[in-house]
Amino acid sequence: MKTSDDGPLHQRLGAEFRRRIASGEWPEGQPVPTEAQLCEEFGTSRGPVRQALAQLRGEGHLVGGRGRPPVARRIAPSQPFASLMSFTQWAHSIGRTPGQYTVEVARRRALPDVAGRLGLDEGAPVVDLVRVRHLDGVPAMIERSTFVLDAGLHLFAVDPDAGSVYEALTSRGVDLHHARHTIDAIAAGPEDAELLGVEAGQPLLRVRRLAHTRDGTPVEYADDRYLPAMATFTVENTVGGRTVAGRDPSDTAPHRTTSEENE
Repeated sequence: MKTSDDGPLHQRLGAEFRRRIASGEWPEGQPVPTEAQLCEEFGTSRGPVRQALAQLRGEGHLVGGRGRPPVARRIAPSQPFASLMSFTQWAHSIGRTPGQYTVEVARRRALPDVAGRLGLDEGAPVVDLVRVRHLDGVPAMIERSTFVLDAGLHLFAVDPDAGSVYEALTSRGVDLHHARHTIDAIAAGPEDAELLGVEAGQPLLRVRRLAHTRDGTPVEYADDRYLPAMATFTVENTVGGRTVAGRDPSDTAPHRTTSEENE
């Protein structure tokens, strides 16, 4: 297939590769053709092909690395921030199939930062949960949650790979009523990169969540890290009816937070 004659070759190739991913011609989650195959198809050298593939990788349209072939990934629709909810509920709401695998469920002693956020003494027992969440079988985010002990102990009696942990916990009487979310960006560390199949240092969208019971008692602190290509968030404000904005007093870096209800 020929590209248009407008612009540098690597940009024209990039536009064609994006079109193929968006249309499903290159199926999401499947390896794309090799550099050699693309060079032969477009009658060009490896330079422009590599530039185009690198650009798509930087935009999140391709993932992979560490000796693995690049895999196609379609950019996900945005999530209205005012309806931020559990990952499972959100995935269903946008017509995607959620999935996950559990890295660990472990009882530990609370580190100072987490203990402070949950209103616990340093070293108090807590339960940590780490999962990699998927959309249509493709890794989308890493979920790291710490629960106070009486809530977290229920995790040892359920299968975290079976679906929504929030649904499992609330069915067992855990009061998860509302949460405060703080959104910022962070570079993928070695563990994040390995779990998500990306290069270390790639920007990730971080959503930190402090969930409370109905009476305002902290019950969970979470640090979720999304691939930007898989999830974006929007905030919609109206005059006289804007979302409640404030500052998390436990943080020193300037940022904006919004109080939201979890379902």
